[in-house]
This record gives sequence, structure tokens and C-alpha cells, in this order.
Amino acid sequence: MKIKAVVLIGSLLFVFAILSFASAEEVSNSNTDLVKTSTWFIAGPAKENQETINRIRKEKGIIKVTAKDNPVGEIELNVMLTESDSNDGKPTNLSENSKYLSITYKSSHLIKLQAREGNAEGTGCVHGGSHPRIDLPVSAKKFSTIKIPWTDFKQDADPNGKSLDIHNLCKFNFVNYNPVSGATLEIKSVILN
Repeated sequence: MKIKAVVLIGSLLFVFAILSFASAEEVSNSNTDLVKTSTWFIAGPAKENQETINRIRKEKGIIKVTAKDNPVGEIELNVMLTESDSNDGKPTNLSENSKYLSITYKSSHLIKLQAREGNAEGTGCVHGGSHPRIDLPVSAKKFSTIKIPWTDFKQDADPNGKSLDIHNLCKFNFVNYNPVSGATLEIKSVILN
């Protein structure tokens, strides 16, 4: 009887230990390309809708967004780190070995890249407010590849701002806050390294 009790208690402790680490999905594989692996979402005055963006992504391996004529409001293109059926989902726990984000893109205008962290409950993303972010410079003529260390992502892009928590990372938002007619953003790869 004592042996059964010890086995039962040991089993319960094991289950609780596993569940305690289940708040964020851990991603340890490097070189995950979100253009290839994930559904992308769009909001704002863009010519393309979500279905068009993802069809072209699957067919041609590229994300392309174009501002409508006389756009009003910001354009926000976003992607979850862990695949989700919606524009929200469980945060991802990146490995300690993950050091930077590599993006190959072409953009006619400055893009703010927000890194949205998970909420306190570990069930979704933080919405509203400000977030750790960096600027993607204009690269209108040709595709550019930049490597952004995770340590560069600071709250409000302030060098003294709070650093990004890569162990509770939900999604990336590519935001054009002031689009003009015909402004474009094309993305060939978003690779977690």
C-alpha cells in the first residue's frame, strides 16, 4: 500500500512539474522563418486582405502590403510566433540560444516593428499601450536584410526603456503609422535565430 501511495504522489508531482512549465510554448529551433510557417494578419487601409496576403505568401514566399489611395489611419501587419487561428494566442518562450531576429524586406516608408509580449495570464498577447520596438529603415529600391539583436527591442524604442522578454513573446507587428497612397512593404523572411 505504501508503494502505491509513493508512486501516486510521485506521478502527481511529475504532472504538476510539467504543467508549471506550460504557460508559454518553448521554441528552441533556430532559423524558424515566419513567412514560411505562419498565418499573417492585416488591419488598416491596405489594398490586400488577409486571404490575399496569405495566398501570395504560400504561392510566392513573400508578404506584400500596399496602402490604399488616400489612406486614413495606420496599417498594421502582424504575425504570431506560435501559429494561431486568430490574431491572438499563447506566448512563445524562445530558447536562451536565440539571440536575434533577421528580416529581409523592402519598404517605401519607415516601419515600426513592435514585439508584443504575452499577458500576465499567459493566455494571449498584451493589447494596447506601448511595446518594445525598433525602426525598420526605408529600403525602397532593393531588399535589405537586417539582423536585430533581441536586446535592441526596448519599450517605446527608448534606449533606456524596458527590454523585451523573449521568454514571453507573442507576436510581431509591422506598423506604418502614417501611410501615403501606394506605400509598400514586402517581406521575404522573418527568421528567429
